[in-house]
Amino acid sequence: MLIAMAGLPGAGKTTLAEVVGARRKTTVLSVDQIETAILKAGISAGQPIGLAAYLVAESLAESVLLHDHDVIIDAVNAVDPAREQWVNLAARTGSGIRFIEVVCSDRDVHKQRLVERAERRERSAVPTLNAVEHNLDEYTAWSGSSGAVARITLDSAGAIGVNVERAIAFLDA
Repeated sequence: MLIAMAGLPGAGKTTLAEVVGARRKTTVLSVDQIETAILKAGISAGQPIGLAAYLVAESLAESVLLHDHDVIIDAVNAVDPAREQWVNLAARTGSGIRFIEVVCSDRDVHKQRLVERAERRERSAVPTLNAVEHNLDEYTAWSGSSGAVARITLDSAGAIGVNVERAIAFLDA
């Protein structure tokens, strides 16, 4: 099964993906980590690294799926073309697909997460400019074939344990 996370940066996708991945013994591929590696390789932040990172994640995920293992894609997936990429990959590999959308209804918590994230990147000398963070307002409504895929929306302002249980129940249904 291909499990695609979706939601704004700082919403809590990575935390949820890591815990669910550990509980289900599922590979987690993070577009942020791939972007960071691209930047560390010396590619300019002015280049379209977001698309490159999504394509690398797709290639790695395809390999995992073709070996009959589940995979979680940890990415913003803010627009339909990004979400359609995972729908098409699932179809190509004959895999099931589920989306887990993560929101944070508490604006103060969300803002604090973004500040902490920027501070962590600064301490580790990782550039803070990620392609997915350019325009947070570009998160679009679900439509097309990705709109028809099974999806759950979880609010990370709530308890992580509750969200993990809800995500796992959704995936197991």
